[in-house]
Amino acid sequence: MITFVISVTALLLGYFLYSKFLEKIEGADPDRETPAFKMKDGVDYVPLPCWKTFLIQLLNIAGLGPIFGAIAGAMWGPVAFLWIVLGTIFAGGVHDYFSGMLSMRYNGLSITEITGMFLGKGVKQFMRAFTVLLMVLVGAVFIMGPAGILAGLTPAHMTMTFWVWVVFGYYIIATLLPIDKIIGRLYPVFGFALLFMAAGLITALFVKGYHIPELTLSNFRNFHVNPDKFPVFPMMFISIACGAISGFHSTQSPLMARCITNEMLGRRVFYGAMVSEGIIALIWAAIGMSFYGGVGALNEMMTAQKGNAAYLVNEISNSLLGRFGGLLAILGVVAAPITSGDTAFRSARLIVADFLKIRQGPLLNRLYISVPLFLVGFLITRMDFAVIWRYFAWSNQTLAMVVLWTITVYLLQTGRLYMVTLIPAFFMTAVCVSYILFAPEGFSLPGAISHTAGIIAAVIVLTVFLVYKQKIEKTAPGFG
Repeated sequence: MITFVISVTALLLGYFLYSKFLEKIEGADPDRETPAFKMKDGVDYVPLPCWKTFLIQLLNIAGLGPIFGAIAGAMWGPVAFLWIVLGTIFAGGVHDYFSGMLSMRYNGLSITEITGMFLGKGVKQFMRAFTVLLMVLVGAVFIMGPAGILAGLTPAHMTMTFWVWVVFGYYIIATLLPIDKIIGRLYPVFGFALLFMAAGLITALFVKGYHIPELTLSNFRNFHVNPDKFPVFPMMFISIACGAISGFHSTQSPLMARCITNEMLGRRVFYGAMVSEGIIALIWAAIGMSFYGGVGALNEMMTAQKGNAAYLVNEISNSLLGRFGGLLAILGVVAAPITSGDTAFRSARLIVADFLKIRQGPLLNRLYISVPLFLVGFLITRMDFAVIWRYFAWSNQTLAMVVLWTITVYLLQTGRLYMVTLIPAFFMTAVCVSYILFAPEGFSLPGAISHTAGIIAAVIVLTVFLVYKQKIEKTAPGFG
């Protein structure tokens, strides 16, 4: 319990101290007009109050990642707490804040367009295709998870396929309507439900006397049932995605960058939502390690259920909160991915619209883009969930890596302190390259080769950045 309390305290300190430091680096200006007013169109650019933008941002980014990912990450043991805390403060929060502020500075542009501005047209074209694919993957993944849970709560004739169609129907409506019609009205309610669920579960865990493992020198090791196949590096850093850092967040931040009414609110909305998600991930990791009697027992349950965290979520919620409380908790788990899924499709629509330069005011224009995206998303739901999830996790972290390098170049070009993103960008490069080389869904190379190649790749990218930095310094005397 001590480790858990210290972890939550550290995240709160990260928000109150480190995020203010980042705000000074960015130079947020309360007098600068935001896109919500400058580009107001009544569809995507709509001024919203801070409490709404915060809760919507939290729901947009908090899909299955901080719940399913944290439970899966708990299989590695208490070391998962360390990654959630350090990742959230120094990687995820930094990534989310700067990507959101960059979008706000450039009139709510999607992250793909911003990446092209600082990393070149070639990267922009790649990122357009890569990000749209990720968004459709997210939409599909965040349909299948909730549909499976809902099918388990309802009569037999309401099958998973039935719920897939229901969720898809909701996606179509939410994606096409102006942001303040459904998202602006319902998501704050779902946001409160998500926070209630997390608070209720951890309170019940404490009251009922469950033991949360501590992070000690003896516990600072890999507890995974198959440690050779699932080493901490890089596997855990990919599995615990949204609860520490997630590229998906940078695709969602422009949605609220178009609705925030003051630049000084960016820290609360972007960094604050990431810290909140980190706390949710901590709670689910703690529950996963303690509910079944220890990390070993959790590994046994996950193995028996073939990695289906939805079963564990159902059992844990009903046991800790009773039937009614468990139903509310499960609905919170359902609401989070569904709300992330529909905004994923919305983000994909906006990315394609930016690329094709199609105005999104007319409904017919939105349909031209949305229908093909939904069709591809539905076809993906016919595939094996476990395979989709693994590819989603890697592509998600790879996007985060690219965005961190984008922000680093932006900070360099504008004469700001770029080390705050350079270090996590270097680390995530090593993680992502190592993972795709080592993982079974990748090239299945030996660990030593994969890890070495990952570090070499990170060093190469760093070298390219340093050469670019020298070039700027030569062409701009007195730079920095």
